Amino acid sequence: MKPNLDSEETRSGKINVLLADDIKKTQPEMAMALFRKGYNCAQSVFLAFCDQCGMEFETATRLSSSFGAGMGRLREVCGGVTGMFMVVGLLYGYYDPDDQTKKTEHYQRIQYLASQFEEKNHSIICSELLGLEKGKDSPVPELRTEAYYKNRPCEALIGSAAEILRNYIKEQK
Repeated sequence: MKPNLDSEETRSGKINVLLADDIKKTQPEMAMALFRKGYNCAQSVFLAFCDQCGMEFETATRLSSSFGAGMGRLREVCGGVTGMFMVVGLLYGYYDPDDQTKKTEHYQRIQYLASQFEEKNHSIICSELLGLEKGKDSPVPELRTEAYYKNRPCEALIGSAAEILRNYIKEQK
C-alpha cells in the first residue's frame, strides 16, 4: 500500500509530504515529485518504493537520508542509484552470509541495474553526472530554488533510476 501522502503523521507529530493527487503518480513521477519537495536523490527513489518494501515512510526517509548527493555530498555513486539498490536489497537481497549462490545472484542484479542506469545516463558517479570535479563537496546542501532545479539534471536522473527499477520489478513478477 502506498503511504498516505496527504496525511501528516510521523513519529513526533506532523509532516506534509505531498498533495493527495500525487498518490496517482507513477513511481518515477513520485520520485521526481519527492525530490521537488526537498528530499535528497536517494530518499526520493527509495520513498517512491517504500510501500513495496513494507517499510514505514519515516523509517525509509531516515534510512536513505545518508545517501544523497553521492553519499553525504561526497559525490560518489549517484543517490538515485543507491536508492534503487536499497529497494532491490529489501526485495531480493540475500540474508545468509554463507550462501554464495544468492550473493552472486544479488551482485549480478546490482551490476545489471547499474549498467542499465549507466547506459541511459553515461555514468553512475554523482560528480560525473553533474560535471563536477572529483572529490567531496561542502557538507552544506544547496538551497532548493528554481535555479537549482533548472541547472541540475538530478530530477531527470531520479526519474530514470525509478523507471529502471519499476521495469525491473515488473520483469521479476
